Amino acid sequence: MHILHAVQIYHPAPSGAARYFIEIGERLVQEQHRVTVLASDACDLEHFWASGKRHFAQLHDTHNGVQVQRFAVQRPPAPTLAYPVLRRLMLEYSHLPLPPSTKLAGLRRMATIAPRLPQLRPYLDQHPALRDVALLHTTNITLDFMLIPLIAWAARRGIPHICTPFVHLGEPDNDTVRRYYSMPHQLDLLRRSAAVIVQTPRERAFLQQQGIPDHLLHTIGVGVTPSELAGGDAHRFRQQHQIAPDAPLVLTIGTAAYDKGTPHVLAAMQCLWEQDIPAVWVQCGSQMQHFTNLVAHLAPADQERVRLLGYVDDQTRRDALAAAQVFALPSRTDSFGIVYLEAWCYGVPVIGALAGGVPDVITHGSDGLLVRFGDVAELAHAITFLITHPQRARAMGAAGWRKVQQGLTWEHKYQQVRTVYAHSL
Repeated sequence: MHILHAVQIYHPAPSGAARYFIEIGERLVQEQHRVTVLASDACDLEHFWASGKRHFAQLHDTHNGVQVQRFAVQRPPAPTLAYPVLRRLMLEYSHLPLPPSTKLAGLRRMATIAPRLPQLRPYLDQHPALRDVALLHTTNITLDFMLIPLIAWAARRGIPHICTPFVHLGEPDNDTVRRYYSMPHQLDLLRRSAAVIVQTPRERAFLQQQGIPDHLLHTIGVGVTPSELAGGDAHRFRQQHQIAPDAPLVLTIGTAAYDKGTPHVLAAMQCLWEQDIPAVWVQCGSQMQHFTNLVAHLAPADQERVRLLGYVDDQTRRDALAAAQVFALPSRTDSFGIVYLEAWCYGVPVIGALAGGVPDVITHGSDGLLVRFGDVAELAHAITFLITHPQRARAMGAAGWRKVQQGLTWEHKYQQVRTVYAHSL
């Protein structure tokens, strides 16, 4: 069977959606299926709306048996702010008293203004390798510019479509985030799918409230493969990055951005340093421009306590996890958070936000701590507690490890996804 995966940002870019489809796609290949991934050339998310960001020059390659075809992103000659302005206009348009068909058509047109993948439609219509595609699986409902032409192509050919939307719910009392994942045209794409794979009960409940039929929704989530994460060397990591053996190490893995809570971690660490707690903060992942500007204005003494590593290879990632005492990612834009599972594989307690799907993943006080998004004082208190109560911290990390073993592995999750595939054909 030939299966088509559509992932806006794919390997080797370290995104959660990329990891999700790598795990599924490579297992399908091991079962002798053909898998083709369609992706953009973006490596950094900002490449979709800003020039000068990382992107891939090679548009076609093969990764562990999976064929990967990338398409160059084209942006109109407009300022960077044009993209958020366009998305805001779409929100306003979605509330106008228009006939549903008119509103959907208008939103679809607006969604594909910018960014664009000019070569995607010709590839879909002309490439002979796609003639035998049996199933389409898409993701990232907010990056709808890529999904709209793909899903229309599949519908014309009678190919069933499955979507894993990774809906970001944001804070419970604030719709700033989730409204960008639940515009009428996005919900329409989900309603017309053969199946919708969601990450948590919270995501499922939200989509039910938005009118997505329950029989389409499958709550599966993500996992890790513990054996692939093994082998981290804490001593090597501390030596390489000049971190004292006895210095508490707080680790964050993910894009350094406001919605991920990264500036709040930095502010919380500054609270610790004011109390003479000699902790070091390590951040792995790309940096959005607003965070880069923030770091540039740090006092020299604070900069000495920070290690901003950017993108890291898998071994460095494992070494960082092995060296950490606390993992902190108080994000409001995580549907699940694979990185929490990775930390638990090293017995590290985690800190997340009371936002998104994270409260369905972290059990507060058992395997980690939950704080209100943006509450720096609460976050600083949580980090300090885990550093100063090592026995409790180790117990939380151990509880997280048990949770992973009990069902949060790809061995469990892949079989659930395959069942959805079989029922959708």
